Amino acid sequence: MQSQINFTLSFWVNATRIKNNQVSVYGRITVNGKRANISLQRKVILSEWDSRRGRAKGNKQESRLLNRYLDQVKNRVYTAYDELIKEKAFICSQSIKARFLGEDNEEYSLLTLIDYHNTQMSESLTYGTLKNYFTTQKYIKLFLTNKRKIQDIYLSQLTYRFVVDFEKFLRSYVPSDHQKQMENNTVMKHIQRLRKMVTLAYKMEWIDKDPFIKFKPTYIKNEREFLREDELQKIIERKFDIERLILVKDLFIFSCYTGLSYIDVMQLNEDNISLGIDGGKWIITNRQKTHNKVKIPLLPIAEILIKKYKGHIKTKKTKTLFPNISNQKLNSYLKEIADLSGIKKNLTFHIARHTFATTITLSNGVPIETVSKLLGHTKIATTQIYAKVIERKVSDDMASLRSKLEKTTYRSKNIEIGR
Repeated sequence: MQSQINFTLSFWVNATRIKNNQVSVYGRITVNGKRANISLQRKVILSEWDSRRGRAKGNKQESRLLNRYLDQVKNRVYTAYDELIKEKAFICSQSIKARFLGEDNEEYSLLTLIDYHNTQMSESLTYGTLKNYFTTQKYIKLFLTNKRKIQDIYLSQLTYRFVVDFEKFLRSYVPSDHQKQMENNTVMKHIQRLRKMVTLAYKMEWIDKDPFIKFKPTYIKNEREFLREDELQKIIERKFDIERLILVKDLFIFSCYTGLSYIDVMQLNEDNISLGIDGGKWIITNRQKTHNKVKIPLLPIAEILIKKYKGHIKTKKTKTLFPNISNQKLNSYLKEIADLSGIKKNLTFHIARHTFATTITLSNGVPIETVSKLLGHTKIATTQIYAKVIERKVSDDMASLRSKLEKTTYRSKNIEIGR
């Protein structure tokens, strides 16, 4: 079901295109702020048009005939709207216009599909996921206008070539807000979202063939970056005088000792703190991303941080455990904290969650099954990525040890094996 629909119809004239003192009359269908204009093939003398009422002035025969025609148009447009509602069809300004003109059997376009998807999924997708779809929509529009030199495209015109060209566009595109091009996996995420929307169109029989059938996504497996114990200790011990840096440092450390993501930390309130099976304080919440319930025993440093912000002027207002801060600002300040703490890694809030999985839990002997539950993973295979990171670290440490031993005088050839 679509969320609330705000539908209006108005009549207007284009006063900028006056000819022989006459202007053309249009109908304007507006749904949730998006417009579709209809040329009504009627003209009126500009001075005889009431722009406030959207009607012709006076009782002259020409005015009465025009107003009668406008009433007919209004009835037909509202009938088209009612029919679409009864059919549980997607309602937008273009779909109402198409029904009014008798053209709604024509093909669906890509942008219509995207609007349909984002509207239909607005209640089932998380805010973050929906935001990502809007970002993909932005890049699709840029691709259409900048590369294809068109405003939209019919779904039947989507081909394997279109997908490949869109991928090429994403790889070469440099956003205006920063100079860095998209990494491979970011490009694949945008392609994946487009694919999901096109698959929806295929299931609804809006298209006859799937343009992605030959496309194979190529993801690069990246190491999950995390902080070593000494790096985490540097941040813990670094003192700041600036309030914003103090808050961001505390939020980051809290995540390092709970494994919670940014959005999950921001939404915590006192109702999320309960006594666990051991009699200690636990965080019990649902992960925003997956809706999976997580139960996390509070480690001492995390409990100290919660107490620190209890009664804070900002938490009183938000009713949350910590003052709210945007994800963008938080990650920006984390880079500042990294520089001041002598951390060479690209510090982000994701690293805090990875640090919890590796340095805090797995490295200290917490079983992988337990870590998986603490992180809210539905599949243990997801958690095993962190275990592999730990194994690789052990391998690197042992390689470093071998190198040191080889430089000592105690070479293996000089050691006599006991009989």
